[in-house]
Amino acid sequence: MEYIRNKGRKLGGYVKDYVVFDLETTGFRFESDEIIEISAVKVQDSRIVDTYSTLVKPSIRIPASATKVNHITNDMVSGAPGIAEALEGFVDFVETGILVGHNIHNFDMNFVYDAAMQVFQTGIYNDYIDTLHLAKQCLPQLKHHRLSDVAEYFDISTEGAHRALNDCIINQKCYERLGELLKEQPQVKTEQSCPQCGGVLVKRKGRYGEFWGCSSFPRCRYTRNA
Repeated sequence: MEYIRNKGRKLGGYVKDYVVFDLETTGFRFESDEIIEISAVKVQDSRIVDTYSTLVKPSIRIPASATKVNHITNDMVSGAPGIAEALEGFVDFVETGILVGHNIHNFDMNFVYDAAMQVFQTGIYNDYIDTLHLAKQCLPQLKHHRLSDVAEYFDISTEGAHRALNDCIINQKCYERLGELLKEQPQVKTEQSCPQCGGVLVKRKGRYGEFWGCSSFPRCRYTRNA
């Protein structure tokens, strides 16, 4: 049976108040890998007003392949809090704020949702904005839309990248610049919004062909013909 995450709504566009977050993990497999760092920056009126960051001690060893990317070692997390304490601090920090992150729709939101379900038996239901999708809309001329590619386009330093807090700060700057593009270039097409819940509509293929469905499924089951 397919596992369905009942996440918050995936939104598009720009908001002035939000929380950028990022995770570092032992790998990419939701069913077996674990979070080893959680960071977030709280933004009000487009300015960072607070930060949250902690390493997390996993129940498995960090493989060399992960350490090569994020430079987090097993020794570094040996005295770190476990996922329950780290996640509780994260939830208290973000409260009900809109979450922003790069590729969070397919990665970070899934990892943090699964961890919350395991620890608290309830998910994380904050609405969220994925800057990867926003960058693809605003910067179609880029060959790739990794956070480093978007930062380079805006001449934003990526020093310290692949550590969660640094990536949050880099992405906050990128999101603000993407927001400026949306304001300055009204011809940039934003993602279509669901008329029922405000989530983003995504094109899917069904038995009878393509259709538009809400990304907040199964919480919202709105569909219309493509």
